[in-house]
Amino acid sequence: MSEDFVKIYLQPHEGILVKICRAYAYSQEEFEDLYQEVCLQLWRSRDKFEGRSKWSTFVYRVALNVCLSLTRSRKPRTELEEAPLPTAENEAFANEDVRLLYGAIRRLAEADRALILLYLEEKSYKEMAEILGTNTSHIGVKINRIKKRLKKQLDGTLN
Repeated sequence: MSEDFVKIYLQPHEGILVKICRAYAYSQEEFEDLYQEVCLQLWRSRDKFEGRSKWSTFVYRVALNVCLSLTRSRKPRTELEEAPLPTAENEAFANEDVRLLYGAIRRLAEADRALILLYLEEKSYKEMAEILGTNTSHIGVKINRIKKRLKKQLDGTLN
């Protein structure tokens, strides 16, 4: 992987990569593995980017596909194993409220996780549909249901 690729194509989208990998990881080590694999797959598939959408859309699709495929192959977790990620030097892991939110997001179904991450990134319904390879007709309904589930999980935790 060239230094230019990292500077031009990965670093500007580091926030996207961190958020997606964090939502699918249950530990710092798992996060780092997912992050590394997503970056590697972006580099390997860079020639498949046709430019019909934004590069960020391509980054989302690859990151979500990698995280989904890798998390499907790991053993199921019990509730006791679903501890929040440990605090690291990285600011993305330092805020307790954010850690609680990601813990709740990790308890969602895989497809719901992907959708709420895009919602939190303030993507339009059209962009969400493009990234997820679906149509826009049910996205609003799904988002409202997911938000209700997250609120229910977090009630009392953040207060």
